[in-house]
Amino acid sequence: MKYRILFFTLIFIPGLLSSQDMNITKLFLDETPLDIKLSIAIKDVKAITSDTVYTPYIMYYKSGGVWDSIKVDVRARGDYRRKECYYPPLRVKIKKGDAKGTVFEGNKSLKLVLPCKQVKENSLIMKEYICYQLYEPITKYTFNTRLVNIEFTDLNNKKIKGVQILGFFIEDDDLVAARHKGKVIENLKVHPKNLQDSSSVRHDMFQFMIANTDWSTTFLHNAKIIQLDESQKFIPLAYDFDMSGFVNAPYAVPDETLGLSSVRERLYRGFCRSKGAVNQAIRVEYIAKEKDVMDVVKRYETSFEPKEYSSIVKYMNEFYDILKSDAKFKSSIIDKCRKD
Repeated sequence: MKYRILFFTLIFIPGLLSSQDMNITKLFLDETPLDIKLSIAIKDVKAITSDTVYTPYIMYYKSGGVWDSIKVDVRARGDYRRKECYYPPLRVKIKKGDAKGTVFEGNKSLKLVLPCKQVKENSLIMKEYICYQLYEPITKYTFNTRLVNIEFTDLNNKKIKGVQILGFFIEDDDLVAARHKGKVIENLKVHPKNLQDSSSVRHDMFQFMIANTDWSTTFLHNAKIIQLDESQKFIPLAYDFDMSGFVNAPYAVPDETLGLSSVRERLYRGFCRSKGAVNQAIRVEYIAKEKDVMDVVKRYETSFEPKEYSSIVKYMNEFYDILKSDAKFKSSIIDKCRKD
């Protein structure tokens, strides 16, 4: 099946960005996909297991219609995709001096999300990218992202030369924390009940919306924690949604301990808050923002074949059907919330 998402150009619409755009770097102020060229030795990069060891490369990018280049240091990241996918997700570091005056200025570290194996999986990348956009009407505590059209060459494989794939950059968590005048909490196991109530429930209900169970705020698995100041509770940040039912990647399987038949099956994994009072309040918020959320889906309609787009809309409507039904909300959220 051919997807219409290959190397398209989005029309930048003012107002779609966060109201805090004054604290967003230039890279993420533009929603137009950025064209880049990247040549790396995939096998060699995967072989390095240390999170502190990077390999230097040159990345080319198009600025003002002209190709330019920048020095980058690259390492593979993630667990499952690093092992099972041809293209591993990457961490890209850029020295401050090299980034100065370029579209990358202000970004010392970026995540680069790539398809797992094949060009046709650009559809999956697009859906994972949309997950980040879906979160923006819900909360201000989100990662900024930027689509990239990539001309990719694997230096270990002469056959993988100049392959056109879709990916996206994710800003570093330090930038998110700085935007909210906070700090990232590292090496600290925070019990979910110590997270700020409303922010935690917004996060947990979002994960339920996209049917993602592959996360843990305690063990910082596909999650980060920021602290706004010493007196306030912790705020969760969500990322990496490839295992969600919304994306529905062919390699995605639910944790067998959860008793789910597939990743498309929704399961609420949040903790109980004030006997459900907070959950009910956030439920009202989500329903009030339904149009904003569905407008995000509508924005990317032309990125998919009609049948797949209809499936996405149906899946999101099923989430809102649960929220709008007292009985379904009780059985799916209130009765499922974790006690300890």
